[in-house]
Amino acid sequence: MTAPGAPRKRPGFLARMTLLHLAVVALVVALCGGVYGWLTYERLGRDAEDQALAIARAVAGTDDIREAVAEVTAAGPEALDPEALARGPLQSDAEDIRRRTQALFVVIYDEDGLRLSHPNPAQLGQRVSTDPSEPLAGREFTGQARGTLGRSARAKVPVYAPGSSTEVIGGVNVGFSRADVFASLEEDIAPVAATAVLALGLGAAASAAIARRLKRLTLGLEPEEIVTLAQDQEAVLRGVDEGVIGVSPEHRITVVNAEAGRLLGVAEPSRLVGTPLAEAGLPASFPALLAAATPASPAVEQVVGRHVLILSARAVLPARPGLPPLGWVVLVRDRTELQSLTRQLDAVGALSTALRAQRHEFANRLHTISGLLAIGDAGEARRYVSEVTETGPLSYPAERAELLRDPYLQAFLGAKSVEAAERGVSLRIGADTLVRGRITDPQDVTTVIGSLVDNAVRAAVQGEAEDRWVEVELLDDWSGGEGTLHLVVADSGDGLPVQDPEPIFAQGWSTAVPSGGSGDGDGQQFDVLPDVHGQGFGLSLSRELARRRDGDVWVADPGRPGGPGAVFCARLPGTVVRDPGAGADARGEPSARGSGGAG
Repeated sequence: MTAPGAPRKRPGFLARMTLLHLAVVALVVALCGGVYGWLTYERLGRDAEDQALAIARAVAGTDDIREAVAEVTAAGPEALDPEALARGPLQSDAEDIRRRTQALFVVIYDEDGLRLSHPNPAQLGQRVSTDPSEPLAGREFTGQARGTLGRSARAKVPVYAPGSSTEVIGGVNVGFSRADVFASLEEDIAPVAATAVLALGLGAAASAAIARRLKRLTLGLEPEEIVTLAQDQEAVLRGVDEGVIGVSPEHRITVVNAEAGRLLGVAEPSRLVGTPLAEAGLPASFPALLAAATPASPAVEQVVGRHVLILSARAVLPARPGLPPLGWVVLVRDRTELQSLTRQLDAVGALSTALRAQRHEFANRLHTISGLLAIGDAGEARRYVSEVTETGPLSYPAERAELLRDPYLQAFLGAKSVEAAERGVSLRIGADTLVRGRITDPQDVTTVIGSLVDNAVRAAVQGEAEDRWVEVELLDDWSGGEGTLHLVVADSGDGLPVQDPEPIFAQGWSTAVPSGGSGDGDGQQFDVLPDVHGQGFGLSLSRELARRRDGDVWVADPGRPGGPGAVFCARLPGTVVRDPGAGADARGEPSARGSGGAG
């Protein structure tokens, strides 16, 4: 029993579907039955009018009736006495015809509309209750109207004088009761009503069957629950930053979100829904990945197109144990973005470390200058300041570090020179370096420089030359209307181990394992080379960052065994702005001494 004030429980899906279908069937049956009944009633009414017209014509055309009407009309007013009319031939003939035809009335009247016959003798000699103008004007009339005997379907026909077809001397009205029409309608409508009831029953049974079928198809979920699940799924699939692919137990793709399509190079991910996994054009490792899917299965790294992806599969298990999996969910993550962020983070970390060291060094030198001024030795203070100005703000192992005027480049390359020195490599700045502008995007700049310098240091360490060095040369210009930073990095290594340098910029080109390995054979991995330049991601990411700015990273010289090594160049538009304190040539642009021949 429901407690007072408690909300009423809404009927379930089956009950609502049954009631809805039943209401629709009932509405359709009622509408069809009503239209059929109305059309039948109209037809029966017309049939009654036609029958009344036929009887009226027969009565009005009888010679005896025409002669009797003419005699009454010629006799004068005394012939219209009700008692005389009741005993006259017109009354007896009209009543005889009425009884034989089962009509409601057969009324004969003269040219003044006075009744000469009527089922009710008391009405004889009185004017007819409906307008007699139509028949008295020589025209026939059919229709339904209400008279002294009630509503009826009637016909009115003129009565012509004997021997004439134009002289109207009276008229005949014949009518059938509407009750008789309804009686005929009941006889005709009974089979239709029985059919309607049968159709309603069949509709109810069909509605219940359809509702039960839908209940099974929707796993017993109510429509509101299905809508909520669909909305949640759509929000999750569109909101996550990872690619999601759903696979049915029959190995057909059921779900593909936009991120998965982007990472796998599918232009229209929705077209894969319903496609067998073997025909979807996805990486060949997918079937094996699904076969090995367990809650603890490790992720698999694979190169697809321009992306290094991490694939992981999980089996979707049913609620009841022992049943087969309901399918699989494959998550696709882009490791390329992670590598890019890691590179930028490393660059920022190195820059931050160098800036902290520089701040500490500046503080020490300011204390020194302050002490010299405090003891009054201004000459020594001036000499010390001049020495600091010539040697740079911080004592880095980098040669010719004073050529770098930008603080970001000073700190970053200074920090890189410290790392290189720890590995026995000398980092030097090219003699033709000239950067008089100010770096505006240190993250992209340091990411590209850091990647090229790290590769060069690694190549120098593994090269055969005893004198291990890396040379970096930088130049800025505004010839294209925006500040562009040009970069050249050379090393003392043994050069690139490939004839065509382009593959080293591809996603997934790896040199981090010993020689002799090979790719996975799908055309995305290249032969694994000795650990000289790059680790599979740095060069490709550097080129990607440069090309986003309409710049580029390329190999100017692949080098040769025994040294000198490879020469890499980079162009980074939109990374430099003019420094008002820097010198300029007559054109207002920083003077350039050429790109030099680093290395």
